Amino acid sequence: MGSGVWSTNVYDAAQSYRAATGASAFGHTDGGATTTHPDLDPHGVTVRESRDNDEHPESLAIAVLFDVTGSMGTVPRVLQTKLPDLLGLLMRKGYVEHPQIMFGGVGDATCDRAPLQIGQFESDNRMDDGLGKILLEGGGGGQMMESYELAMYFMARHTALDCFEKRGRRGYLFMIGDELAYPKVDRRLVAKVIGDDLAEDLSIEAVLTELRRMYEVYFIIPEGGYHSGDPRLRDFWRRLLGQHVLYLDDLDAVCETIALTIGLSEDAIDLQEGLEHLDEFGSTAGPSVSRALARLEADRAPTAVSASPPGLDDAGARGTTRL
Repeated sequence: MGSGVWSTNVYDAAQSYRAATGASAFGHTDGGATTTHPDLDPHGVTVRESRDNDEHPESLAIAVLFDVTGSMGTVPRVLQTKLPDLLGLLMRKGYVEHPQIMFGGVGDATCDRAPLQIGQFESDNRMDDGLGKILLEGGGGGQMMESYELAMYFMARHTALDCFEKRGRRGYLFMIGDELAYPKVDRRLVAKVIGDDLAEDLSIEAVLTELRRMYEVYFIIPEGGYHSGDPRLRDFWRRLLGQHVLYLDDLDAVCETIALTIGLSEDAIDLQEGLEHLDEFGSTAGPSVSRALARLEADRAPTAVSASPPGLDDAGARGTTRL
């Protein structure tokens, strides 16, 4: 996947059609579906690919996975309305020349009907279509945990990235939610949801080590989520990801936060330049983005070569974010 070019005109035409006909941008959910769309079902999937092609000779994989339970169910709707802003910042401002973006949803594999939904890496307006296929289940188990560890396992073992394989360059994975992950990857749930036969359970730390060989991993905690202010949430994700945990006090600023995080990590901008770009786009997200990324900006060394993340030896890929 990953061919084609994003068109704002195509996006606007689709929005206008939906407005005129009363159709929903999330037709799978709003049409009454109760199960995972077949195109997003991870069971039996060998690999989701981000590949170079004639239109995109140096692709860069960007994955955005969000909690689709409870209060986080509005996140994909915000993402859908802000797609032009995200692509505009990444491409027109030169943060990334050839982004390929995947969207997916995370629920609770112990009780939800759609615990993991994984789209394709796309460069064109099919990414909007993929978002619309996500089931916004609104479930969850009520125990302050969702199956992020399954999502990380899938991304570590069932994605293939030319940016990594050909150029030693990590892609980006953003997870958005207000819950903990389960402390281990349960082999029984892996078999049920993904279809792999594991000999034993895996610790979340072991899976994260695999994942961070291919991806710069971030976790965004939006204010207003049911558990957003719980110190257990902060401590859990900071222990795993350090300063790659971002607190966002305005959910409407999620696309801008993702775009500027990538711009900073790619050394395409500093934070002030990014905020000026938001002003140019007429975005009011600047203050929220500034607060979310202040720590990340402070930790950027102007000239230092980035260190490898925990668990990545000298044979691993070149990183782009200072850790």
